[in-house]
Amino acid sequence: MNDDPRSSERTAPPVAKNISIASAIGLGTLMMSTFVAITTEILPVGLLPQMSTEFRVDESVIGLVVTLYAVVVAILALPLTAWTARLPRKPLLLVSIGGYGLSSLIVAIAPTFVLLCVGRAIGGVAHALFFSVVAAYASRLVPRELVGRAIAIAFAGTSLGYVLGVPLATSVGAAVGWRAGFAAMAGAAAILVLLAATLLPPVVEDHRGSDARIQWQGTGIIAVGLANLLVFLAQYTAYTYIAPILIRAGLPTSAVGACLLLFGAAGIVGLWSASLFVDRRPRAGALATFAVLAVGLGVAAVAADSLVVLIVAATLWSAAFGATPSYLMTAAIRTESGSPDSAGALVNGSSNLGIAGGAALGSVLLVVGGPVGTLVAGSALAVATVVLVAVARRGFPAVPQAER
Repeated sequence: MNDDPRSSERTAPPVAKNISIASAIGLGTLMMSTFVAITTEILPVGLLPQMSTEFRVDESVIGLVVTLYAVVVAILALPLTAWTARLPRKPLLLVSIGGYGLSSLIVAIAPTFVLLCVGRAIGGVAHALFFSVVAAYASRLVPRELVGRAIAIAFAGTSLGYVLGVPLATSVGAAVGWRAGFAAMAGAAAILVLLAATLLPPVVEDHRGSDARIQWQGTGIIAVGLANLLVFLAQYTAYTYIAPILIRAGLPTSAVGACLLLFGAAGIVGLWSASLFVDRRPRAGALATFAVLAVGLGVAAVAADSLVVLIVAATLWSAAFGATPSYLMTAAIRTESGSPDSAGALVNGSSNLGIAGGAALGSVLLVVGGPVGTLVAGSALAVATVVLVAVARRGFPAVPQAER
């Protein structure tokens, strides 16, 4: 392969137009799986006020259950990928989905804040395994020139989690109690285990990543991992506390679920936009996406007391964030710095390091600087992401390298 990143800018490789029926069924199953996964991870965001009241702790403290979950993922993503590299992929996915169900069940019945944290930690272990496997699984269901599209389809579940899962569970929580939302997710995970066992086709194993080794130099993977970390820091510094931010701007608590539904719908639009560019002009698409994220967060910071402007700005940045997983996961796999599993583990770990850091940073800024502090910090981190992608041509080439 030609290592000169500029050579990739001359012509885009032809992209096949069709995905087989078997692969489409598999990708649909993975999409449902990512839906359950992201809904389980982010569900506390919409239920912070209710959980804070019941456990008699500040909202910034409850927000740290998101941090705990993400820290577990960040620590375990690469080790779990190495320890399980020679195991069949399908059973691993089934076990990880079952782990989400167990996590939600424990949280739903937790009588104390400590047990709540235990349940979330179990979810973090499942998440560390799941997202380290799912992107590689999707990439093996299709020809190499369709990897970006396959990942976009599989990760559509993340946007659906925002647009349907979290808002619906939040609405249920507001109506009948936050525990019902987590109980519903436990049931959904149990059903999905049965569906995935039936519908998900097995894939050819790739043992190149048996020790999770990554070629760090000369591949662009460092830039991709750092960009992924920055963009998740930007998002979760603000989004972890979006419910109290909206309520302080004048939104009724009962309307938080509807707003999250709007933001999730915007994320689906962003995901669709990524599918148009990720296999043809990934660099331009990524730059535009991260720039929109920065602008949306910046406008929200300036108008944090204006509910209408805040909602519009949050919708804008949610659309941008909905596109980011496709660009970053695909970029990591295309660096060919290791196996697809290793690339998935790196992105998974750096994503959750960003989630943990963002939730922790946001908890401090919410107390010290109020909503404006979280939003300004998020915008600044998004700007840093744009700059990094602009200079990192090896990790983010204008068009994909031609496949041999």
